Amino acid sequence: MSSKIKVLQVIPKLGYGGAETGCYDLAHYLAEKDCKSYIITSGGPLLKFVRKNKVKVLRLPVHSKNPILILVNVILISLIILILNIDIVHARSRAPAWSCLLSCKITRRKFVTTFHGTYNFSNKLKKFYNSVMIRSDLIIAGSNFIFDHINENYSNLLNNKKKLLVIFRGINTEYYSNSNITDDKIKEFSTKFNISSENFKILLPGRLTRWKGQEMFIEALNLLRKEYGIENFQAVILGSHQGRKVYYKKLLSMVERYQLNKKIIFLTHFKEIPIIYYLSDLVVSSSIEPEAFGRVSVEAQSMQKPILASDLGGSKETIMDGKSGFLFKNNNIKSLAENLHKLMVMDKSELQSIGNEGRKNVLKKFDVEKMCYSTFIEYQKLFKKN
Repeated sequence: MSSKIKVLQVIPKLGYGGAETGCYDLAHYLAEKDCKSYIITSGGPLLKFVRKNKVKVLRLPVHSKNPILILVNVILISLIILILNIDIVHARSRAPAWSCLLSCKITRRKFVTTFHGTYNFSNKLKKFYNSVMIRSDLIIAGSNFIFDHINENYSNLLNNKKKLLVIFRGINTEYYSNSNITDDKIKEFSTKFNISSENFKILLPGRLTRWKGQEMFIEALNLLRKEYGIENFQAVILGSHQGRKVYYKKLLSMVERYQLNKKIIFLTHFKEIPIIYYLSDLVVSSSIEPEAFGRVSVEAQSMQKPILASDLGGSKETIMDGKSGFLFKNNNIKSLAENLHKLMVMDKSELQSIGNEGRKNVLKKFDVEKMCYSTFIEYQKLFKKN
């Protein structure tokens, strides 16, 4: 039966975010299961890694929120569905989801959505725009936190004909693994960025935006020096400003003001992320708003590194507090500094033990194979209803 299923995933751009990598991984998994696997996207850096003999990619302007282009996409996606005889359409973002919803109604195909974030709203119009993610036959929440958010804010759109369930995001645990790191790569990175083995190394990954908490992180490092007299550390803030130059300059100004120039390194982009994880003694996720899933927390655990994260959102589900990592009080500089200090004075063997527990946790719950398999099973159930 599985060989008959034809799945079309639609995503604005195929980049390196959680939604994008999930789309990429699932597309190739489906091909291995003898399904016909298609992706519609406007482009993106991950496209060059798509195996063209396994997954067919179609380029459309599905990244656009322009109502006219959304309607144009409705026509084009409808034609693609009919020509390729697609069985299931899976949308992973709101703008293309509107095109997919209308296309599926026209062609009478099954419609799936993945609710990747909280999609905040401040008025009824924005809430209506977000609601497209609940107007499918199958709604996938990336965490229990998102599941609760949907039930709390969109319960009026849920009914017996729709299925809402949680499928945790998965990561490639073979890619995020210490076994892939070579001594040459470690030496090259350490030399290039002057990383000292004598210092306690702290990594804060995530795009440079206020809600990711980079300001609070810098404040906490300053407090770490003033309150605890800790000097033997280096911090790497990894992430692109994505055009937020004013915010980036503000962070640089804070580093200058607190005289942390020799303590903090900004990396706007680095392809081989596992190397930075490997070199770190501790990974931090300091978001001041809820993470829908908390991919950084899972990646860190997969790399056997202790994770320190805000006690809200998806991180509360992915971290075993006190065992595979620690949670600090949300948006609380003092709590972050206290926990940083606690971890910095721990014995190395204890830190390694925490890291080992993290790896076990990820392999058990958050491996990409589990995510793909669970989604595939749901596709089969939908297909049977045809």
